[in-house]
Amino acid sequence: MLNTTQKVVTLNPDMTSAAVQGIPQFMGISGKSAGSTGIAMNITAFGPGGKAKVHYHSGFETAIYGLVGTTVLYWGEQLENMCRIDPGVFCFIPPDTPHIAFNLSDTEPAYAVSCRNDPVEQENVVLVPELDGLRDADAAAYKAQEANKQK
Repeated sequence: MLNTTQKVVTLNPDMTSAAVQGIPQFMGISGKSAGSTGIAMNITAFGPGGKAKVHYHSGFETAIYGLVGTTVLYWGEQLENMCRIDPGVFCFIPPDTPHIAFNLSDTEPAYAVSCRNDPVEQENVVLVPELDGLRDADAAAYKAQEANKQK
């Protein structure tokens, strides 16, 4: 059946707001902003040297697409796994998976598109403060290693 009652919505978020996970986001599509019922989409903005707080998305999946800069994402019960998100890289995070992301640059921002199959997405972000700081030294070492490759 054709949908002839719901309207197409376009947004131009020119301001960021702090997400539950402690990083600025350009809030885009959500139930609140566009009337979506099964998706949220925004731009995650990491300032130079920025990092998120350890968190997971309760009961919903996340897809990320790197736009600018490079982030590393640590994930798992003790954040024991790591992946790198460069521009053009897609990343899938299963529901209820603890993770934290770090911008690898101390001088340039990093941006990514984040999509979740939850129209209220920020209400279902759960912080995991007992894991905060667990991978800071690892991220710093990886950042230094990458900086040395550039020389």
